[in-house]
Amino acid sequence: MKRLGDLARNPWALGILVLVSLVGSIVAVWWRGPEWGAVYHAFDFVVWRWVAIGILLNLLSVLARAFSWRLTINQALPPPHPSFGQVFSAFGIGLLGNAVLPARAGELARVAVLRRHLPPRKGTSATLLGTVFAHRLFDLFPVAILVIWVLLTAKIPHWAVTSLVIFGVVGFVLLTVGLVSAGVGHGRVHDGMGNLSALVTMGRQGLAVLRKPLPAVAAASFQCLGWLLQLFAVWAVMEAFSLDLPLPAAGLVLVLMNVATIFPLWPGNIGLLQAAVALPLVQYGVPYGTGFAYGLVLQAVEMSVGVGVGLVFLAREGISFASLKAMEEEEEEEILAAAAQSL
Repeated sequence: MKRLGDLARNPWALGILVLVSLVGSIVAVWWRGPEWGAVYHAFDFVVWRWVAIGILLNLLSVLARAFSWRLTINQALPPPHPSFGQVFSAFGIGLLGNAVLPARAGELARVAVLRRHLPPRKGTSATLLGTVFAHRLFDLFPVAILVIWVLLTAKIPHWAVTSLVIFGVVGFVLLTVGLVSAGVGHGRVHDGMGNLSALVTMGRQGLAVLRKPLPAVAAASFQCLGWLLQLFAVWAVMEAFSLDLPLPAAGLVLVLMNVATIFPLWPGNIGLLQAAVALPLVQYGVPYGTGFAYGLVLQAVEMSVGVGVGLVFLAREGISFASLKAMEEEEEEEILAAAAQSL
């Protein structure tokens, strides 16, 4: 097990693993993918102005989500609170980390970046991780609304109905766990406390916003705004391809995109995401090749915002990509070591 752990932290081994998985996914998509001539010619009449609008809407969505996370942090940590610029910077770098690092390691990366701007306190990392979890839980409210709306108004394939039901059940369970686990915020970590007890206490403080109605409603509202802007971004890219589809079709695409990216099987889940987008659009009379091309542009729009914003803030923070990976690993090791000392 130790040798496996050392191998997982070896940058050469990770690089080879990422390269092999990426090449494998490209080969699989090429072999089992659509008719590539149809995909190529789907770009002939793309109105790129609508693609630019989609990118702008995605950027505004990221801003709204970052503001939601800041509200969550302010309920969990005592003053001084981080500025919006610091939170947005860490959030953007986290998006970059999720795009290029395995297993959604960007969540730890944004904790590590933001912690650099906070006073040194015991358990700060655990609290910030709690805020990340709480922030993710706020996604469940707009997702629930979106799923119900899509089920009532969109043309949904039978296989997609099962995915949506499972998605909803898992979300409800996570929300219940979060509400039960939420602390009251600004708790104290006493000197006599064991490391594990301190971690649990501070982690529960990160969920404190769930017990405070007004801040919770505000944070959830900004998350809803973020999802609404993302919905219109999906629709804008549809307009770029002149698909002339109703808004519920964009809602269906947005939901299935998120289902397809829950588990990162390979970098970007390229191919899987495009299939998840193209298959349901066949119900609306969109040729599979055109839907696949649309999925490629849609993923490029999403990635351009996450990677672009992340790279800008990475430079602003004076952090190299190698340093970011090292910070993420140090953050993980610190939390695991503190927990292990108490067992």
